[in-house]
Amino acid sequence: MTRQLHLNAFLMNTGHHEASWRLPESDPYAHVELNHYVRLARAAERGSFDSLFLADGPQLWGNIAQRPAGALEPLTLLTALATATEHIGLIATASTSYNSPYNLARKFASLDIISGGRAGWNIVTTAGAEAARNFGLDAEPAHAERYARAAEFLDVALKLWDSWEDDAIVADKAAGVWGDDAKIHPPRHKGRYFSVEGALNVPRAPQGYPLLVQAGSSEDGKAFAARYAEAVFTAQQTIEDAQDFYADLKSRTAAAGRDPEHIKVLPGIVPVIGSTEAEALANERVLEDHIVHEHGVQRLEQLLQLEPGTLELDAQLPDGLPTEDAVEGAKSRYTLVVELARRERLTVRQLIARLGGGRGHLTFAGTPEQIADKIETWFTQGAADGFNIMPAVLPSGLDAFVDHVVPILRARGLLRTEYGPRRTLRERYGLPRPANQYARTPALV
Repeated sequence: MTRQLHLNAFLMNTGHHEASWRLPESDPYAHVELNHYVRLARAAERGSFDSLFLADGPQLWGNIAQRPAGALEPLTLLTALATATEHIGLIATASTSYNSPYNLARKFASLDIISGGRAGWNIVTTAGAEAARNFGLDAEPAHAERYARAAEFLDVALKLWDSWEDDAIVADKAAGVWGDDAKIHPPRHKGRYFSVEGALNVPRAPQGYPLLVQAGSSEDGKAFAARYAEAVFTAQQTIEDAQDFYADLKSRTAAAGRDPEHIKVLPGIVPVIGSTEAEALANERVLEDHIVHEHGVQRLEQLLQLEPGTLELDAQLPDGLPTEDAVEGAKSRYTLVVELARRERLTVRQLIARLGGGRGHLTFAGTPEQIADKIETWFTQGAADGFNIMPAVLPSGLDAFVDHVVPILRARGLLRTEYGPRRTLRERYGLPRPANQYARTPALV
């Protein structure tokens, strides 16, 4: 089969552009309405997307004056969406810093069972002091410490998902035997961060365990991805940077003893679509005109770890910014933003406009053909295995992509026309179902 794109719909309330909620057609309450997400999930399924994705964090992000704030808990929301869809994968963000392995492993196994094998976990370590203070800490743990905890967390989760063999349930009514205790394997884990004794209290899920997704692009993040991740959400502004990241991550994955084909790299793209290039650029300008620059300055100063009032709208970023090594928060996003500003000599006002749509992800305004060309170029020239589609405005931006870009990609043979017999999310990503680490003989599945 010809290599085909993997598409993921990254759904964020009224859209990824910070001003999307201000447009006349936008519903500023949509972020807490189930029907809004059902509509989006079905639109992505109409476009034969592999999956949809919900970001999350255990804190209230920013100033609620700026844009719709707060979010429904993603595993709860995805469980509802599992009953409203048939095919599309369901990926939730969950933190290894502010969860326990047992509870989280149980929730993801339950979602995988309810959805028939469509669950995915976007593994994050959660940067930011705000989240830390919600869990009794005075400050966020150091970057390397967060990733060390994440590695042990995932090792424990894998033991828990394997704590039932696939054929542990016997269901022999005549003999009065429901299950085989010999096929239950308590982890009895005692480590630096976690002590977990017993087996999971839910059977092994259809996929074995959910698709493992990761989004960090720092050195620690790439090392973690090479060891565990099966899909990586990433952000690059140029094809050259994307090609470098792609080659580096595939090489690291091979060095970790894994098949590089078993890790899919999906850069984010914020498409702004018009029937003509002029219309697309006009749509982009409408969004930029609705940006509140004071809010943008506040967020940028927080990201760059600057004192309030440091940045001037019509000046470039100041000299003497912290180095990436001195940043304990979102290291890779910090570096991307600073390099973008320096490379293109952007003023703060211009940088805020560039970040308004996708917070550092590639924003591209054009016709459906131009967007398809951009996607095809990155896909065929060693920069991506697919894309994290991040519509600037929802639902209209997702509808426009599905109705106008997807048919072009299908006509070029780059995207499936229907889902076909592959039912689980792992199968759609071309990944094998993982063997149970405790099973003495392979189970028939």
